[in-house]
Amino acid sequence: MLTVEGLQTLYGNIKALKGVDLDVRPGTIVSILGVNGAGKTTLLKTIAGLLRPKTGKIEFLGENITAFKPHQIVHKGIALVPEGRAILAKMTVLENLEMGAYHRTDSEVKTDIEKEMDRFPWLRDRQHQPGGSLSGGEQQMLAISRALLAKPRLLLLDEPSLGLAPLVVAEIFRTIKRINKAGTTILLVEQNVKQALKVSHFSYVLETGRIILKGPSEELINEPKIKEAFLGQKV
Repeated sequence: MLTVEGLQTLYGNIKALKGVDLDVRPGTIVSILGVNGAGKTTLLKTIAGLLRPKTGKIEFLGENITAFKPHQIVHKGIALVPEGRAILAKMTVLENLEMGAYHRTDSEVKTDIEKEMDRFPWLRDRQHQPGGSLSGGEQQMLAISRALLAKPRLLLLDEPSLGLAPLVVAEIFRTIKRINKAGTTILLVEQNVKQALKVSHFSYVLETGRIILKGPSEELINEPKIKEAFLGQKV
């Protein structure tokens, strides 16, 4: 579904990505693991068209989208839930959801909004509240629903559990699994390594802009480098 080859992205003169290769197969959850500054967010922003790579290629469903603008990439079927959620704080919950479908001209938008309100019933109860009045966990759920209203085939999730309480984190990961089972492929950036490995099918480890490790998530969870670097276990 998604193929990234030799991707290099710069911030000024600093190489944030240094020749990244990865593949995301349809119907899977793929996680990108790494410490702060590894280049994880840069990778998602480059795929989403928010950053332009210096070199390399991004293909989605067999089409080269490397030079596409963000709105073109959304039209193709990729939606990003950014780190920090980026909720429109002064707009209502309903208006935030409607913004997710801004590019759609079909007649199913209202139906799809209702489906998201069925997924998270509190969205319906609070649809006229400002988005900024929600708790952090509620804002994250709203951000996910907003992205799903773009009807993506590939959902990019950037640190969805960041700063949230453990019970909320557990619900976020249950939601990710349900979304995937319903047919949406997911590329997940996440610092909660144990949860990311449990929920994903395949994982990549990014370090200072390079992929240093990759493999099926169920195998990487027992990888000594993963245990020592991320899970606090020396082996």
